[in-house]
Amino acid sequence: MMAYLSSMFIDNELDLDEKVQFVDKIHLEQPFYQETRELLLQERLLRMPVDTRRLLPERLPLRERPRPWLKRLIQPVAYAAAGFAAAGLLLLMLVRPTPPAPAASRFVIYEPAAHQVELAGSFTDWRRMPLQPVGNSGYWELHLRLPAGEYRFAYILDGTRQVADPTLPGRERDDFGGENSILNVEGQV
Repeated sequence: MMAYLSSMFIDNELDLDEKVQFVDKIHLEQPFYQETRELLLQERLLRMPVDTRRLLPERLPLRERPRPWLKRLIQPVAYAAAGFAAAGLLLLMLVRPTPPAPAASRFVIYEPAAHQVELAGSFTDWRRMPLQPVGNSGYWELHLRLPAGEYRFAYILDGTRQVADPTLPGRERDDFGGENSILNVEGQV
C-alpha cells in the first residue's frame, strides 16, 4: 500500500482526497516518508539526462551516492592484485622449462653414380629437399635443425629410386612398398 500510494503521487494520479491522505501519512510515518523520498529522488534521477546525473551526488539516496573513500581503498588493492598477477605470470615464464633447442642433423649418403639426391621425411611433410654434392667425392649432404623426436625419412636418387639410409639400423616398410629410415633426434640444451 505504501509503495502504491507513493507511486500514484509521483505519477500525479491522486485526486485531492488521496493527496490529503498522502500528506497525512508522510507526516505521521517516518518509514513511509523515507521510502517516498527515496522513490522521488530515484524518479528524478531517471528523468534527468545521463550526463547531468553525476552533478547531484548529494541529492542521491545514501546507497547510490559515490563513495570516494571506497575508491581510494579499493584502487590500491586492485593495483596490488594486478602487480602480483603480473609477477606470477613472469615467474611462470621464467621457471617454466624451455623446450630443447633443435639439434643439428647432417644427412649424408655415398652415391657416386647419382646425378641428383633428395631427402623426404616426416620432418619435411614428405616434400623433397635437395642434397648438395660434396666436391667430386660421391658424397651428398644436407644440414637441417630438427627438434627432438622420432622421424621417418628416405633418400630419393635421380628422382625415382627410394633408398633408406645405410648407416641407420632402424627401418620400416612404408605404405608404397619402399623402406624408410627411423631417426631419433636428441634435444640440445
